[in-house]
Amino acid sequence: MSTSITIDVSDLDSALLKLRPIFEFEAGELMTAIAALGDSQTRRRIEEEKTAPDGTAWQPNSKGTSILMETGQHLLSSLAWTSSAEEAEWGATWEYAHVHQDGMVIVPKSAEALVFQIGGQTIHAKKVTVPARPFVGISSDNEREIIDLVTDIFGVAQ
Repeated sequence: MSTSITIDVSDLDSALLKLRPIFEFEAGELMTAIAALGDSQTRRRIEEEKTAPDGTAWQPNSKGTSILMETGQHLLSSLAWTSSAEEAEWGATWEYAHVHQDGMVIVPKSAEALVFQIGGQTIHAKKVTVPARPFVGISSDNEREIIDLVTDIFGVAQ
């Protein structure tokens, strides 16, 4: 009695061709593309969308001007990204960026009141609340864009 095993490899070349993007994958290139896209999404959020990553509209400012664009483009010009084969990272390097991302209550350190000018008027206040206007993060639309980028790189149709 004999046993025979037959292996059909006629579709092996086709299967290997489909797997080639995974075998030849360069993680650093993918992370660079994701970081650049995340930076672009953040810039769009600040310049156009004016909403937090969760879709919540930012609270208007007291002057009624373009939110987060008023003071010499500090925030926008401080956006930066970096990447490696292991991660993609983007955000703002401006020292006060966290105030806009997280919000803050500002109180005087040694005086009885804060004194500042808005629209030519001098204001005296015991405290000033800067509302959070999150600009860094991934919205559901941003997530979709990142997934599309990854699937494009791997040549995978969804």
